[in-house]
Amino acid sequence: MTASRPLTLLILGGTGLVGGQLVEAALNHPLVDTVVAPTRRPLRARAGLLNPQVDYAHLPEQALWWRTDAVLCALGTTLKLAGSQAAFREVDYHYVLDAARLARQAGTPTFVLNSSLGADANARSFYLRTKGETERDLARLGFQSLSYVRPSLLDGGVRPDARPAEAAGLWLARRLKGVIPPRYRAVSTQAVAECMLAQALGAKPGIVAVESNDIIR
Repeated sequence: MTASRPLTLLILGGTGLVGGQLVEAALNHPLVDTVVAPTRRPLRARAGLLNPQVDYAHLPEQALWWRTDAVLCALGTTLKLAGSQAAFREVDYHYVLDAARLARQAGTPTFVLNSSLGADANARSFYLRTKGETERDLARLGFQSLSYVRPSLLDGGVRPDARPAEAAGLWLARRLKGVIPPRYRAVSTQAVAECMLAQALGAKPGIVAVESNDIIR
């Protein structure tokens, strides 16, 4: 992406851990003039932030803000929070693809997705299969530049929602960091956000996958 003028970025999932850090990082970046962050609940107002309230199940197709320099997508949930596989897929696949189609139709050239280590459309794991199908179908939309950032276990500090299994995994990962292969080590949500922003600002033609061990921790 050529930064010869102030850039406008569209951030999806701005109320989440990665998405919230993406919003902050983008607003503080000297090359970014405007951040569009459509969310269900309002974000704190600040200079440079456009925060339309939306229902991701009924996105406004004619909104002018779909056309930006790049989309950074941190939309996602968990099976526990979603309550079922169908509800999980609605968010992590349909919401992502629906927003991506609207952005592409509006002329946005670049898309960056927060995906997952092991994402594979043929995976046996429902979670990884859904992530892989999302990657696969994004590639069919014709973005000039498409990046998949594939972190391992995310380390974002204390979450507002209790996740005992994830907390236990992070506790173990932190203590065994020296013996766990880099590919499988926990990655901070801040590092993921910074990686996604770098991919958007330095967008190159084609499809790029940034694996977990290549995300700066």
